[in-house]
Amino acid sequence: MSHQIITDLESRHTVKHYDASKRISVADLEVIYEALRLSPSSINSQPWKFIVIESDTAKQRLHDTFANKFQFNQKHAKTASHTILFAHKKNYVRADYEKVINTDIQAGRTKPENKEQAFGAFTFVDMNTDDQGNNAAWTKSQAYLALGSTMHALARLNIDSTPMEGVDHELISELFPELEGYQCDVALAMGYNDATEDYNAALPKSRLALENIMTVL
Repeated sequence: MSHQIITDLESRHTVKHYDASKRISVADLEVIYEALRLSPSSINSQPWKFIVIESDTAKQRLHDTFANKFQFNQKHAKTASHTILFAHKKNYVRADYEKVINTDIQAGRTKPENKEQAFGAFTFVDMNTDDQGNNAAWTKSQAYLALGSTMHALARLNIDSTPMEGVDHELISELFPELEGYQCDVALAMGYNDATEDYNAALPKSRLALENIMTVL
């Protein structure tokens, strides 16, 4: 099949080794960050916070979060050009959604007089909130939508990436107090692979056949 989207996805792979000397340009970062901001989420809830690891100091902090486990991902902390921590709010409440509605009103998407009516969508939050007010499983799902959207944007820009569920969310919370109230269970390393060391780049793309995973009714 010949299509730019397919070309993007065919060329994308999970990088195993980065070239630490190569940096993502400011122009490309602006596109990445805007793509991140435009990510979809259930009821447009946006229950997330993104921490971008860019400076050497921040990279050292990220490197230190691998002290206890997932050391196989530790090398990416310093060699990737940038890493994004995808964090989700553990207790998403009505006040959080009100910020979304207020933004909708400012954008002209919702009329001011319909503000209370717009809270009807908050039912989806209530459905996914336990008796202790925890809805982290639901908000975490939204963070993964942003992750997928960002990965495709990177592929379009010919920027390599490594999605990492192998992160220590407890140590990340300790070393990144900026995430107070949020939890990071996945991060995305970004940059350019080391062609001589990244063995995964040379391997053929392998996926199950379409007929094995999809049924058209």
